[in-house]
Amino acid sequence: MSETPVKQQSTAAFYGQAVASFSVAIAATAIGIFRLDANAWVRGFLAIAVLYLVTSSFTLAKVIRDRQEAGQIVSRVDQARLEKLLAEYDPYEKA
Repeated sequence: MSETPVKQQSTAAFYGQAVASFSVAIAATAIGIFRLDANAWVRGFLAIAVLYLVTSSFTLAKVIRDRQEAGQIVSRVDQARLEKLLAEYDPYEKA
């Protein structure tokens, strides 16, 4: 059987940068909506729209990741089956 691949993991710096970037983007959007020269109904609508966009983005990212991981599992099972067949195959065996 082939060796299992090393699971890739993000560094702490990359994780910190992603969290900081997300925080800055949300804060800037919130400040922009708050300071917008419009009535409260319009600002509330924009705030809800931003929150919906953020949650749907997280959901989409999770679905894509789950689909990719499922594909990797199927690929590994198929690879293991192929390796087993090749290990059991003897081209010089008499029929």
